[in-house]
Amino acid sequence: MHELPRQLSVEELGELFEGRTRLVERLAELPDPLSQADDVLASMSDDEKVEALAAHPAIGQRKDLSERSAAEQGDDADPAVLSELAYLNQVYEEKFGFRFVVFVAGRPKVEILEVLQERIGHTREEELDTGCRELVAIARDRWIRT
Repeated sequence: MHELPRQLSVEELGELFEGRTRLVERLAELPDPLSQADDVLASMSDDEKVEALAAHPAIGQRKDLSERSAAEQGDDADPAVLSELAYLNQVYEEKFGFRFVVFVAGRPKVEILEVLQERIGHTREEELDTGCRELVAIARDRWIRT
């Protein structure tokens, strides 16, 4: 178990955030990047935030997942729930213009489905902020569990 780091490389941050984005590059320049990630995101443009969210896999995605994402999403594969997740992910992305990101941490997909249904009712601004907070929570949890 790791404490929050003083400095992380672009490669290390890229693993935590699922890719090399402008967010990752900015964080790599900072001491204690995971503690400052919320503030960095708050200063970024909407396009930069969307880029950071797009690096993350969709909930329920079964292919092309990193080992971490596959473990976090689990293997509870009820076809009806997966189908509904795929549909609502599409609805969400069409409504907001970016990917739904949520801190799963092993929760069953049926529970995530409920979260997704609720969040579709939010405004785009609320969801962009929520998605970014969730993204940072995932990265922090991944670092601590490493």
